[in-house]
Amino acid sequence: MAGVAREVLTLQLGHFAGFVGAHWWNQQDAALGLTTDGKESPGELCPDVLYRTGQTLHGRETYTPRLILMDLKGSLNSLKEEGGLYKDQQLEATVAWQGKITTHKEEAYPKNPNLQDLLSAEGVLSNHGVWKAKPIQNGKGCPPVIPGTTLKPLIPTENSIRVWSDFLRVHLHPRSICVIQKYNHDGETGRLEAFGQGESVLKEPRYLEELEDRLHFYVEECDYLQGFQILCDLHDGFSGVGAKTAELLQDEYSGRGVITWGLLPGPYSLGEPQKNIYRLLNTAFGLVHLTGYSSFVCPLSLGGNLGLRPKAPVNFPYLHYDATLPFHCSAILATALDTVTAPYRLRSSMVPMAHLADLLSFSGKKVVTAEAIIPFPLVPGQSLPDILVQLGGASPWTPLSACGNSARRRCFAQSVVLRGIDRASHTSKLKAGTPLPSALHACASGEEVLAQYLQQHHPSVLSSSCLLLTPCTVAPPYPHLFSSVSHKGLPLDGTGR
Repeated sequence: MAGVAREVLTLQLGHFAGFVGAHWWNQQDAALGLTTDGKESPGELCPDVLYRTGQTLHGRETYTPRLILMDLKGSLNSLKEEGGLYKDQQLEATVAWQGKITTHKEEAYPKNPNLQDLLSAEGVLSNHGVWKAKPIQNGKGCPPVIPGTTLKPLIPTENSIRVWSDFLRVHLHPRSICVIQKYNHDGETGRLEAFGQGESVLKEPRYLEELEDRLHFYVEECDYLQGFQILCDLHDGFSGVGAKTAELLQDEYSGRGVITWGLLPGPYSLGEPQKNIYRLLNTAFGLVHLTGYSSFVCPLSLGGNLGLRPKAPVNFPYLHYDATLPFHCSAILATALDTVTAPYRLRSSMVPMAHLADLLSFSGKKVVTAEAIIPFPLVPGQSLPDILVQLGGASPWTPLSACGNSARRRCFAQSVVLRGIDRASHTSKLKAGTPLPSALHACASGEEVLAQYLQQHHPSVLSSSCLLLTPCTVAPPYPHLFSSVSHKGLPLDGTGR
């Protein structure tokens, strides 16, 4: 089945999941129009795994995420629940009633000005408020970001971001957004705070049938569905929504992969003991129930731990971020997620979700952890063997699962993805006749270098490795987190500044 897209359906459940998802889809959208040094992207990742093609009522082709997201009342701001891509007021049904008509119109939320600037650079708004994209040569994605252009004014300020829809630049299908109207996003009352509340949502026929209808819509148009990936908040009532959703997927689509990414915001305050207890209980209940119905569950957080005693947020040597801002934390987690999910999104030599889960879930243990280094510390002039020898046996990865340093735990299996390094840097650059500093410098390919490095330092661990030329593409409104990096995302020196 080489070259055939194995589709994945994404489910985003919760508001912080919406933040991570907005960054995630913005990155996918930026990668669709990626050009590197004037040449087309290597195309190692297949966008059809995550996207679907469709048509508007006027016959215009669309390319939208294969996505179902759930959030609470008041969480969308200016984003319409039905989206704007398929709206056509000229084709709306006429009203047959001849009597008096009273129209009650709710005042629209103003669109975030930063997002308005971004969209105006890529298309135009019609008189009906429908955004029409400017034509792109490959027919997909947005215009490529050209290094050297002035992007700073387009990056939203932290104060201008209230909800995830304030910086989502991707158009969604009308079947994507599902709003839980009985709970409020803002305010002190009517909040979805507990695991049990979340479970009860999908026990109501209204919401259960709506979710099932959307699942059937997306699944039935897939030719080779490999499974589902769930981005789910763990700290609030959406942990219960996620548990019931995973149970539904297991019942109706048994045999498909179900990978759950449990998401938690940054550090919390000790001054809110009741909320902290809710957070801990929701996380515990969520992990227990989700593991029962998922192929594996991976918690993702930049917090130091999951317990009641907060620890300092994790540190990235090459990133400068504010851990109290969901806009920053979600950007980092989305960047890591874009890389760790690469194995089941490849065009060739793809590792299906189910196989990846079998590799990582050792003896039925379905909770796994994630680690990342962003960006990879390869400075100009170095080769991959050089930096791996320099790193030695020390773990260069930053933990992303709020479970402490992995050096203190025993690892049974791992999936390692390294991306964005030029092919010329994959192997040693030493001149012929020069003594080799290590066995890694004798390897004939980058894949062999990475595999041998893992074998040397993790001999008892079952390792699956993947080396990609395709970088992780970020573009406005991604926050400015990097300092002293090249246009390809690699550090300009070894200082980490």
